[in-house]
Amino acid sequence: MLRGKKIIVGVTGSISAYKAALLVRLLVKNGAEVKVLMTQAATEFISPLTLSTLSKKPVLSHFVKNENGEWNNHVELGLWADAFLIAPASANTLGKCANGVCDNLLIATYLSARCPVFFAPAMDHDMWEHNSTQQNIKKLKGFGNFIIPPESGELASGLIGKGRLPEAETIVEHLTKYIESSQFLKGKKVLITAGPTYEQIDPVRFIGNNSSGKMGIALAEQAYAMGAEVHLVLGPSHLNPDKNIKTTRVKSAQQMFDAVDADFNTCDLCIMAAAVADYTPVETAENKIKKTGDTLELTLTKTKDILATMGKRKKSSQLLVGFALETNNEKGFAKSKLKKKNLDFIVLNSLNDKGAGFGHDTNKITILDRLGGEKQFPLQSKIEIARHILDYALNFSVEQV
Repeated sequence: MLRGKKIIVGVTGSISAYKAALLVRLLVKNGAEVKVLMTQAATEFISPLTLSTLSKKPVLSHFVKNENGEWNNHVELGLWADAFLIAPASANTLGKCANGVCDNLLIATYLSARCPVFFAPAMDHDMWEHNSTQQNIKKLKGFGNFIIPPESGELASGLIGKGRLPEAETIVEHLTKYIESSQFLKGKKVLITAGPTYEQIDPVRFIGNNSSGKMGIALAEQAYAMGAEVHLVLGPSHLNPDKNIKTTRVKSAQQMFDAVDADFNTCDLCIMAAAVADYTPVETAENKIKKTGDTLELTLTKTKDILATMGKRKKSSQLLVGFALETNNEKGFAKSKLKKKNLDFIVLNSLNDKGAGFGHDTNKITILDRLGGEKQFPLQSKIEIARHILDYALNFSVEQV
């Protein structure tokens, strides 16, 4: 599973840094292409020459490459990798990554990475158990990162407890299992909508909503990471999805309908996460409407219901997923939408839940399916929520076969 995979190994200042040599050797032996990044503190525990020899590539530890002013481009490094493995991850580096303290090449690359990031913490038992460390771990998980838990045993201090860096074989096993599971959508076509739509009133004004597109983009990026061929139809948003994802940018509900209509018949899974306007002006003024009175009357007409239209066209081999953002009678409205629009399942989130809905990096959802299934997910990052939704789709699909 690791053959041909591009993996960055980040080594930080921990006594267990010597195990990085065994880790790099094992990754290369399994066919991975490895680049090593080291903090300055790490170089005091293990020689960069050792890791360079094992990885067959120069070890990087500074922003500036040489006296000619050439630099190690952390952005390109972050985009190059299929996985970023920080092992050992010291308490210091965990804290910096959790709080965005960017003072070395390793952390700059972490902040630029678009790939899955794995932390393998290593430190003394009391440091691991400290509330500060545990809060940083919680933050990193909330950002969608993966934690390979430390093991218990004899530590460098002579104490016995949890904090040991797992052996190289264990770390590689974690990585391999993730890559295996991440290919569940290989060969599948996934169509996703995201963001708002803007319905133009005149050249200046529009009817819209507060959707940022974050949830739909997270779904698209996670589906792509799981091996799918993804087409993202994105309404007006300042966000930029992964450049490897086919993205069609649209503005109005009609444009979103046309883009979905053109691709729906060939997709295996369609997730409608966009907040599409229900109404659009009958006429759009050619020039800016001037303020001439105390009131302004607009005549609106219904937009095409994309979800209901695709629900009627859906084949038995396709899965169709909708979203419902409600403010009252949440489950009642969601169940009605699920049945009326012939969905396989619907993702419900409520504006009454703090940290959920538009604009947040987090979400709290309940999934309701057409077979009567229901599952709640607590407040988590939208990246984690995206994984849960895709996992639900995979399990639901398997159950129907």
